[in-house]
Amino acid sequence: MEREIEKAKLKTHLIFAYGTLKRGFPNHYLMEELMRQDDAVLVGVYLTEDYYPLVCGPHGIPYLINLPGSGHRVKGEVYAVSESAVAKLDEFEGVSVGCYERLSVTVAAAAEEEGGGRVEAEAYWGHRRFAEVLWKTKGEVGLKEYGEKEAKEYVRKENRPGGRNTILDLVP
Repeated sequence: MEREIEKAKLKTHLIFAYGTLKRGFPNHYLMEELMRQDDAVLVGVYLTEDYYPLVCGPHGIPYLINLPGSGHRVKGEVYAVSESAVAKLDEFEGVSVGCYERLSVTVAAAAEEEGGGRVEAEAYWGHRRFAEVLWKTKGEVGLKEYGEKEAKEYVRKENRPGGRNTILDLVP
């Protein structure tokens, strides 16, 4: 028991995963790897407290856009992760090259049985450099949840044509 408490203390970040990192989606393998290494644990299913746009960009890549009051309450999963897991997730999400920004978001447990209430987590938001333009390009129509239909449009990095890996290749 004492060992479990110590391990939980090492998971200092809560990450809200709303897209391909969720269970059953194309990049969940990364979360599974982090859980196997004891660097992450699933907390539960949550919804953003505020309304936000969630859209799919080029290659079916999902982007949560930091425009509170627009869109929907977005459904996703919260993971408690270690500092080293955050570093791996930041690398995967392209934080250093401006694909995503890791910023705070308030989320609430999707069901009472989750027992999680309301928590402050961090999410990977579409970078401010392009996010609002992407929202307008999508006709300001977003998703409540990234689902199977959207996942069918997703193209893994290694399979993207012409070396175009991110939305950054498409914006000035």
